[in-house]
Amino acid sequence: MFHRFMPFIGLLFLPCIAGDSWNGRHLNIEPHAYHLPIDAPRDHPVKDGVVLPAYDTIYTFDQLIDHDNPDLGTFKQRYYFSYEYYEEGGPIILSTPGEGPLEGHHGSVTNGSINGVIAQANNAAAVMIEHRFFGQSNPYPDLSEESFRVHTLEQTISDLVYFATNAVLPMPGGDSVGADKAPWILIGGSYAGALVSWTMNARPGVFWAGYSSSGVVQAISYYWGYFEPIRQYMPKNCSADIERVIKYMDRTLVLGSQREIDAFKAQFGVSDVTHLDDIPSTLLAPLQSWQNLSPRSAPNNTIAIFCDTLEIKDGVAASANGWGLKHALKAYGGYVKNNLARECGKNGNIGNCINSRRKYLNVSINQWSRSWMWLCCNYVGYWQDGAPSHWPTIVSRLVTPARGNRECGNYFPKTFPTETSANPKTEEMNAKYGGWNTTIPRIFFANGKRDPWREATVSSDFINRPSTPSNPIAVSDGYHCTDLSMKNTIDPSVAKVQQLAVQYFVQWVNEYNLFKLPPPANFNHEVIPVDIVNAPPSGLSRLLSQVPI
Repeated sequence: MFHRFMPFIGLLFLPCIAGDSWNGRHLNIEPHAYHLPIDAPRDHPVKDGVVLPAYDTIYTFDQLIDHDNPDLGTFKQRYYFSYEYYEEGGPIILSTPGEGPLEGHHGSVTNGSINGVIAQANNAAAVMIEHRFFGQSNPYPDLSEESFRVHTLEQTISDLVYFATNAVLPMPGGDSVGADKAPWILIGGSYAGALVSWTMNARPGVFWAGYSSSGVVQAISYYWGYFEPIRQYMPKNCSADIERVIKYMDRTLVLGSQREIDAFKAQFGVSDVTHLDDIPSTLLAPLQSWQNLSPRSAPNNTIAIFCDTLEIKDGVAASANGWGLKHALKAYGGYVKNNLARECGKNGNIGNCINSRRKYLNVSINQWSRSWMWLCCNYVGYWQDGAPSHWPTIVSRLVTPARGNRECGNYFPKTFPTETSANPKTEEMNAKYGGWNTTIPRIFFANGKRDPWREATVSSDFINRPSTPSNPIAVSDGYHCTDLSMKNTIDPSVAKVQQLAVQYFVQWVNEYNLFKLPPPANFNHEVIPVDIVNAPPSGLSRLLSQVPI
């Protein structure tokens, strides 16, 4: 069932606990590369007339704290498991929810998911294992910078490999199905989809095949491309008016008089915001809700309501060119003001609510935002920013990687003592794990044209990578990780991707090439020019920092 999301859901998967005296919400947190849980049947699985443990039964595995120093011992890593479709000699499917807790992801071991459908077609068992430092699978009892010494991509990859080669699965014969005795298939979506490619590149030969759904394989610090699929596929009148508002805001905040700045702040409900560079991010929330769309989304989803607010006047919809700046400013301002009041509290302090300079001192476990930020600050970046100059943008050009890098210091002051200390190792990551250019055989890439994370996948407009029989790339009309849920077969293009995937995995698992599968239909990229792809962030943010408040 589709759940309608509030406008700020991309920012508020969990409340963020700030330090000092502030205990309210913080809305300046970006959406992460995550896929939502898949619905699971309520009935227990049955195999050969025998009722098996419930899908949501949690098992644990003794995982090494530090794969480079096994003497440090182990911690309990949680997982879901089902062998209702398993037959002797069949493969084992392994997946992880990525940067979130295990709870709710038991649907991924059922045939309500692509994992379960591939398992059913290949007589496989299915595992969904929790990522270290997310949920309750923690090597140490807190999320301090000291504990995060073993919160690395290398350790995470080794977790998957160690499980595949050492786990005794809770089924008959579960002690003899390791990766050296049976074909293991690695499946994941979003960040977990990237882990499929990164793991198979780093440790070839352990996993026989992989399925990467919306896999963000390319680490990118200046990830302005997050908003490009949104701009391309949202209603044209809506994007036209958003571009006008953004252009006006940037000019006002950088070059406007104090009177003009104050008037703009009042119109958007941010009069008590003291740092001008916190203002542009308040306009992102309705756009970020795009990540939660699917073929099953209700017609009155957040982005539709937002665009109707901008583009319907006196019961009449605007043309593709929009209504123009005057109406768009009033409508956009009212929308942001109302939502800030609701999310921050009608009597709350909006300035504190969106202050990107607050410190985060809470190191208790099960905080996805803290664990994810560590990976972003050190490895992948993914800062969602405005487009470079001379390219259309629906996001302020004042939103740059400097904002994300500053947040790193707020979370991890010992590791990043200044606002400019953070420098995610994106080039090193892409060189080490392949990024867009991975060629490890038997990885099936499934992506959606409308996915805001598309530009970090192998279907990016930044590249023009062909599909091959060894690395099929199938692109649907869907959104983020749409193909992971079998309920999304209501979109024929998604169903086609899923059917093609099952065919490939049957072929790969059975190690034969008796027939040649039809290649996926070509996806026509927009093809962003190289000078725009590699352009630096706009210099407007540097000018803004010099503007007196």
